[in-house]
Amino acid sequence: MAVAENTITTFSPGAFLFSLLSNNATHEEKVKAVESVLESHSGQAFRSQMADWVLQFLPVDQLVPDKYAHWRPLVRDAMSFMLSRLSTPRLAPKLVEQIELPADTRAEVRLLKLIAKVPGLQKLGQVLARNKHLPEPLREALSKLENGIADVDAEHVREIILDQLGARLEAHSVKIAPTLFCEASVSAVVRFTWWNKDIHRRERGVFKVLKPYIPACFAEDMELLARLAKHLGGKARTYGFAPHVLPETFQDVRRLLQHEVEFTREQQTLVRAGKMYEGVKGLRVPRVIPALCTSMITAMTEEFGRKITDAVGRASSWERAQVSAQLVDAIIAVPLLAPTGEVMFHADPHAGNLLYDRRSGILTILDWALTEHLTRDDRRNLGMLFLMMFLRDPVGAADAILALSPRGRREKSKARHIRDSVADYLNNLPAKRIPAAVDAMDLLENIAWKGVRLPPSLVMFRKALFTLDGILHDIGAPEFSMESVMVRHLLETWQESWKTIGSPLTAGDWIRVQCSALLFPGRLCLHGVQNALERNAVKAEPRSA
Repeated sequence: MAVAENTITTFSPGAFLFSLLSNNATHEEKVKAVESVLESHSGQAFRSQMADWVLQFLPVDQLVPDKYAHWRPLVRDAMSFMLSRLSTPRLAPKLVEQIELPADTRAEVRLLKLIAKVPGLQKLGQVLARNKHLPEPLREALSKLENGIADVDAEHVREIILDQLGARLEAHSVKIAPTLFCEASVSAVVRFTWWNKDIHRRERGVFKVLKPYIPACFAEDMELLARLAKHLGGKARTYGFAPHVLPETFQDVRRLLQHEVEFTREQQTLVRAGKMYEGVKGLRVPRVIPALCTSMITAMTEEFGRKITDAVGRASSWERAQVSAQLVDAIIAVPLLAPTGEVMFHADPHAGNLLYDRRSGILTILDWALTEHLTRDDRRNLGMLFLMMFLRDPVGAADAILALSPRGRREKSKARHIRDSVADYLNNLPAKRIPAAVDAMDLLENIAWKGVRLPPSLVMFRKALFTLDGILHDIGAPEFSMESVMVRHLLETWQESWKTIGSPLTAGDWIRVQCSALLFPGRLCLHGVQNALERNAVKAEPRSA
C-alpha cells in the first residue's frame, strides 16, 4: 500500500484512518504507509493530529481520579508530547495497532498496548499499579505490568545467553530451560541448572537477561523524558507548580531509571542486600552466581513463592496481618530504623518484586536495580517527622522537614511556606484521624510540588512507602498499622543491644518528643473545638434561594 507524500496536506486524520481501514493491505503494509507519512515534510503536524486522535480514547478524566484532578492537564500534555515525538519505527506500529483495535476497546487496554516496549513508561505503570485511588479497571490493567509483560522471543534470549557466556556454560554444565520463566520491563528471566563446584552438586538458578531492544529504546526514552521535562517546565505556572520542580523531578527519575539497565551495579547491590538481611528471619534475597554474570546477564539463585498479593489473596485475616507486618519490617523498618550509619533501601517494591511462600513463610525481595541510600541524619529527621505528625505538632513537624531540605532551611520564604503547609495539613485532618506515615509522605509531596527541593533519596523513599501502602491495601489486613510494626522493630533492636537504645534519634530528640507529648491532649482538644465551630458556622449560613 502506498501513500503519496504530496497527499498528506489534504488528509484529515479521519480520512487517513478510513483509507487504512477500508483496504485489504496487510498489517506490515499499513505500518509502512504510516511510516512514509510520518517521515514526510508534514510529518510533525500529522503526528500531533494522530496523537489527538489516540488520546480521545484515553480520556484523562477517566484515567486520573478526582483526588489528582489538578494533574489532569499535565498528564494529557505529557501523553501528547511523548506520543507525538516517539521515533518513527516505534510510533508507526503503535498507531496501526490503535487503528485496528475495535472502537469499544477499553481505555486501560489501549494504554497498555501503547506503552508496550516503552520501558520508561512501563516502569511508571508498575509504580502506579498499586495506587488505591486509581479506578479499579486501570489498577487491574497496570498490575499486569508487574509480571505479565510478554514482548520478547525465548529463542532470541537464548542466543544472547550463548553469545555472552560461551565456554562458561560448558565449564559449569549449564542446562537452559527452553521457555521464558517471566518478563519484566527491561529484562527476561530464564531458568537453568548448573554444577556448583564449591558444594559438588547441581543447583537451580535463573538468568536475568537484558532484552535486545532495550538499549536503543531506553536511550530514546531517557532523551524524551529530558525533552518532556523542559517542555512541561516551561508551562509550570499553568499547572500550579514552581518553575524548577518538574525539570528537577524528571532529572531524578531519569537518573534512577538509568540504574535499570546497569546490571553490574545490581549484581553488587544484591551482594550488599544479602548481607544486610542475612540476620532477618523469614526473609531472603537472591544470591548472585558471579561465574555466570556479565554486563547484560545477572545469574542468581532461583527463589520460590508467588506474587505476594496473589499468595495471600484467600488467606485468613490473621495470616494477612502477619504477612503485612513482615513486609513493612523488611521494606521500611530494617533500613529506616537501623541503629547506625548510612543504609540502603529497595526503591521499587511493587508486588511483582515480592514473592511469598505460604508453606515456609519466607518473603523474597527481587529486582534490586532501583535502590537508594538514607544517611543517619535523614533517618533521624524522618523519625522525628513521623512522631511529630502523630502528635499533631506543627512546629516539630516543620522543623523535621526543614532539616530534610537544605535549601528550605537556607531560604526564609521556603521555611515560611513549609511551616504554613504543615499547619494547614494538620488542621485539615479530622480530629479522630491518627496521622500515619503515609500522611507524612503526602505532606512532603505537597511541599515538594510547591517548590521545596528534597533529596532524591527522600523522593524515592516516599515513592517506596506509597507503593507499599497500596500493596498493604490490596492484601487487606484489617486493623493493620504500619506504625505499630516500626515501633515493635525499634523495641526489639534496643533489646538486642542496650547501646542502640534511642537510636536513630538523639537524647535531645527524645526530650523534645516527651515535651510535645505533654501538649498533645491540649492540641487535640483545640483542634476538635475549632472543627466544631467551623461546622456550626457552616450550618448557620443562610441558604440562597
